[in-house]
Amino acid sequence: MHLSPSVPSDHTPSLLRRAVRAIVTTIVVGFALYGAFLASAHIMLTNGWTTESGVIDANSSTYEELHTKYGANFRTDSAAQRRYRYEVLDRIRLLYTLRPVNADHILRAYMQSGDARLALRMLDAVDRYLMSDPSYAARLQQLTEDRTIITSDTSMQSAFAWMNVDEWAYLKEGIVKHKRWIDSASRVSGVEARLIVTCLVGEQVRKINTRREMYKGLVAPLKSLSFSTAFSYGVTGIKENTARLIEEHLRDSASLYYLGKQYEHVLDYDTTMNYANSYNDTLSVRVQRLTQPNNHYYSYLYAALFVKQIIAQWERSGYSIAERPEILATIYNLGFAKSLPKRNPEVGGAAFTISDVPYSFGSIAYEFYYSGELMEEFPYRGLTAPPPAYSASSR
Repeated sequence: MHLSPSVPSDHTPSLLRRAVRAIVTTIVVGFALYGAFLASAHIMLTNGWTTESGVIDANSSTYEELHTKYGANFRTDSAAQRRYRYEVLDRIRLLYTLRPVNADHILRAYMQSGDARLALRMLDAVDRYLMSDPSYAARLQQLTEDRTIITSDTSMQSAFAWMNVDEWAYLKEGIVKHKRWIDSASRVSGVEARLIVTCLVGEQVRKINTRREMYKGLVAPLKSLSFSTAFSYGVTGIKENTARLIEEHLRDSASLYYLGKQYEHVLDYDTTMNYANSYNDTLSVRVQRLTQPNNHYYSYLYAALFVKQIIAQWERSGYSIAERPEILATIYNLGFAKSLPKRNPEVGGAAFTISDVPYSFGSIAYEFYYSGELMEEFPYRGLTAPPPAYSASSR
């Protein structure tokens, strides 16, 4: 049987066109509907048709009170700021006993910003949830009562009795006037400026008792520092022989006191300079340099280098006193001959009394260094850098 070949139907192109037309129509309608949806959504949002009615928080008035509490009535004078600071610290310490996580957050925020108002608001925000605890509420109330009993008579007094005498206030002003020289000596020597001041304070404070009339008649009115005499020179009381030994140790690489080549020439003499004046023209050039009336840089530089050399000596002998300002000051007062490295060094030096209280040079140094006095001008930055490596073969 003979079969004829199949012939494509004439309807095939029309079916294909209809299918394509349906697909295109669907896409167009889809985009149109999507566009209509976006347009209607925009109209609803801009007209607020989707906004919830909302509520007024039950604690809204409490938030307003807390804001007002530290608003316009928040005092910014120094006395008030001091009270706020201790209130913040007291309350953080109390909060730590119950919610250490919150206490840590607030402490970090306070340390970061230094803003007592912010810290107090953060504490009040936490207290809303803790005041229901009777124990916490009672302890917080006790802190408030404890602060109210502080009187003006005691609030300005130091725990260190010698810092409450009038002469100390004058002496502080004199020290601040010397800041540029002290800072310069610190940069050159690498010794912390506060440690240099510690030796200066010991030297000056011991004269408050022994030369009290001079302090009242000269040092106090001028807010100046006392020059040492009787073989100790300059405001830091350097003896000429001590100054000479400091210079020799800088150049002697075999010495236990040696600080390295970078320090060998820091005390070289400038032959073009004339250090003589009516006060010191009969003294050696070394002492003339220490007793300049209007430039005390060398007084502080010699003191700083002495301290640095003592630290180097003790380190190389197997002991570290780099973090013992009271020992360094004691040796500073007694001199190189009394610097005998050992395991348990003693604090001491010159003994004197202030307002009938006995002190030693080393004890005054310790109390000043850790007192926080003059912290803004001479901050804590670490006592000193370690000395260079020392080998016995270099001797």
